[in-house]
Amino acid sequence: MSSEHAFSEAQRAGVYRAIHERRDVRSQFLPDPIPPAVLARLLEAAHHAPSVGFMQPWDFLVIDSLATRERVYQIFQRENTKAADHYVGERGRTYRSLKLEGIRDGPLNLCITCDRTRGGEHVLGRNSIIDTDLFSACLAVQNLWLAARAEGIGVGWVSILDQQDLAEVLGLPEQVYPLAYLCIGYVSEFLGEPELARKGWRQRLPLAELVHANGWGRGVTDDELRQALGDSCRP
Repeated sequence: MSSEHAFSEAQRAGVYRAIHERRDVRSQFLPDPIPPAVLARLLEAAHHAPSVGFMQPWDFLVIDSLATRERVYQIFQRENTKAADHYVGERGRTYRSLKLEGIRDGPLNLCITCDRTRGGEHVLGRNSIIDTDLFSACLAVQNLWLAARAEGIGVGWVSILDQQDLAEVLGLPEQVYPLAYLCIGYVSEFLGEPELARKGWRQRLPLAELVHANGWGRGVTDDELRQALGDSCRP
């Protein structure tokens, strides 16, 4: 059965390809500049993310200043040293061998922020779950990431940062939270599988083990659906 509103087969294939081939890029950036028209398309895609109460809590800080990126890199270095202390032995050696950022490698960095006051004191749909503004801003990140993959552009999310120090470097107002610090640029390749999977850090969990029916821990009972879930695991 097919909906009259469905995309064509080729269009659907493109959407699913972007989802499955999206990668967190750290090591493959090229110095080539991103044309303004392409960057505008990426930001437009991010801005068309859904948001609770249509609050649109995001702003986009485009960072090409090497001096600013160097300051952010120093924050990463400090925080990464602290993070490495959590791992010992072989796990520690593996962690220290990983490249976990591309702050100085690509032509652009982009910080997607969340203005926690956007939309006023009472935002439709936010009364019960106050963090829906953060969730909404994450959807903008995902929109940009998938659009970037379709454009042949890599994106890497640098999460090993002290957010307060980052906000100070970027001069953010008090109510604006630096949600995602992204490294963006054309790449030499997109890896066939996530880098952490390739390096043996973690592997993708089987989808069939993560789907529950009508409550936690209740397995899916339909044989065809269970078979489809079992066959759907892709990198």
